[in-house]
Amino acid sequence: MNFRLAACALALAAASGAAMAAQHPFNAHDLAIMDRVSDPHLSPNGNEVAFIVRSTDWDANKGVTSVWLLDLSHKGAEPRRVTDLKLNAGSPAFSPDGKTLYFLATEKDSTQLWSAPVAGGAPAQVTHLPLDVDNFKLSPDGKSLLFSSQMFEDCATLECTREKLDAQKKVKATGRLYHRLFVRHWDEWSDHRRGQLFVMPLDGSAKPILLTRGIDGDVPSKPDGSNAEYAWSPDGKMVYFDVRIAGKTEPWSTNFDVYSVPADASSAPKNLTAENKAWDAFPLPSRDGKTLYYLAMKVPGFEADRFGIMALDLASGARREIDPHWDRSAGPLELSADGKTLYTAVADEGNVALYAIDVATGKPTKLLSDGSVMGFDVVGDKVVAARQDFTHPTDLYTLTAQGKDLAQVTHFNQARLADIEFSKAHWFTFKGWNGDTVHGYVMPPVDAKPGQKYPVAFLIHGGPQGAWPDEFHYRWNPQTYAGAGFAVVAINFHGSVGYGQAFTDAISQHWGDRPLEDLQKGWAAALKQFPYLDANNACALGASYGGYMVYWMAGVWNKPWKCFVDHDGVFDARMMYYATDELWFEEHENGGTQFEHPEHYEKFNPIDHVKDWRVPMLVVHDSRDYRIPVSQGLGAFTALQRRGIPSEFLNFPDEDHLVLKPQNSVMWHETVIDWLKRWTQQD
Repeated sequence: MNFRLAACALALAAASGAAMAAQHPFNAHDLAIMDRVSDPHLSPNGNEVAFIVRSTDWDANKGVTSVWLLDLSHKGAEPRRVTDLKLNAGSPAFSPDGKTLYFLATEKDSTQLWSAPVAGGAPAQVTHLPLDVDNFKLSPDGKSLLFSSQMFEDCATLECTREKLDAQKKVKATGRLYHRLFVRHWDEWSDHRRGQLFVMPLDGSAKPILLTRGIDGDVPSKPDGSNAEYAWSPDGKMVYFDVRIAGKTEPWSTNFDVYSVPADASSAPKNLTAENKAWDAFPLPSRDGKTLYYLAMKVPGFEADRFGIMALDLASGARREIDPHWDRSAGPLELSADGKTLYTAVADEGNVALYAIDVATGKPTKLLSDGSVMGFDVVGDKVVAARQDFTHPTDLYTLTAQGKDLAQVTHFNQARLADIEFSKAHWFTFKGWNGDTVHGYVMPPVDAKPGQKYPVAFLIHGGPQGAWPDEFHYRWNPQTYAGAGFAVVAINFHGSVGYGQAFTDAISQHWGDRPLEDLQKGWAAALKQFPYLDANNACALGASYGGYMVYWMAGVWNKPWKCFVDHDGVFDARMMYYATDELWFEEHENGGTQFEHPEHYEKFNPIDHVKDWRVPMLVVHDSRDYRIPVSQGLGAFTALQRRGIPSEFLNFPDEDHLVLKPQNSVMWHETVIDWLKRWTQQD
């Protein structure tokens, strides 16, 4: 036996021995009930960390969030929950003196700002506003509240919107009239309200003042924006925010700009980045207030361009890119106490790594690289990071600002994990399209035995500017397949993030050729390197772009596969352009509009190859998915049924582009895995 085969045999033997000691392999129910830790925030002195835990209410079929505190000054201290589960609380933030913890909580269908003493005590409601508080930031002196709320476009006060909402309840007609896009976005229809910024005294001594008067856009952005998109100046006199001015171009524009506005609303917001027609976002003032850091893309109409770190001199207007030679796309920034270092988390060769960036030179230093950093905070020399990997759901870790002394400080799922056996991922590389090095990983089944072959789940990621990193994914988790007796193969094809911008850009206008070549060569390389993969007993599955690729493979590369699973995929590129919400994505990825360049949309259109479909397929599509509407999945299922190909259609009427409800998630996994087992003839 050669060295490679011997190494594989040893790995399988170790996995098998570990499985004998475990009560059960990982499964979908384990995934659904895991506590999910997120959003860590350090107190001003770094001695406490506040964070969110999402737990599962199985009977109610939903997740519920609560705010927790952990005393980091006492080694071995246990975290304590600050809020009752019924409040569904989140968004924690400390007062400047560190004595009070503020957060958002929902009671009687109203989301407001609440507080609790850090030393202990019952939470109390702080604001009693007529509308929900969506997100917030406290002023540097802790006396003012900056927050976002959903406002009707013709209103200037919260009361105005409240009155309109109450009046609507009395109207029996249900029609909705629109004069521009977006009509619907992600998972909801527009009701003509936009997120707007307000400021008010924290003690409620004066009514909220609208800061974003005249701004026709959402602050923060929808659907996934956060308070990282706005900031106070250090002296509390100015507010900075980013926004895309909507108008009629909103669905095909990525032109976000960074604005400044006086905190007393004494003048209108001022655009600070008007010269850049691409995406500017995530403003962060320097400690002395003289410089504004922010992130900027360079390609208009593109959402997956590289975010460079910019520094704007607020007095002179001069700006420079801090990291022009760093081939990574930065995320939201944090600043060191001395103002000399910026911190950010980035996709980085199969991980989501935490980096420190020297402000003067732009030099990046990797602080935490194994696994995936899902959130972090920095105070003084202390860093807290929310980290996960293939075998560990998110927990909090501390380290120094130099990347030393890494220590896990929470263990939320320790008891659950003790009874679970995981598989181990093996990363490999091969030469893909254009001779470039492409990365992927393989997982054996948890009960794998040396010398045996196993059926394969070939996973295709979405995005397409996404990746399969070393993470504990709460939906597409490879361990659910390894736990069900399948080996897993996953390829980070051209278009994936974390391997340089040129690698990411390579997929645009090439959805059907370059990534397909990587998948084909990656499959061949995996079969060669990992002999336990059964080449004749494999199914391919993916969602979103991965779902598109499944439909595409069904027509142009179907010979190796025993079955397909497609979740929320693009079946007809032509109609996708006219039915989706965010047109900038379609126009960039296809080199223009469909009516000007129809040939681009037909070049890799799965619908044109239905005559060559032959492989059994499970189609899953959610009714509230407005990114890739349900008609795409229904069209594919119709094609399969009309062709006489064995097929099933699973629909979730209450889910969007993702399947989020716990019992729906378990049903999804059980349906998918049963389908895989049926066609790979696995008992």
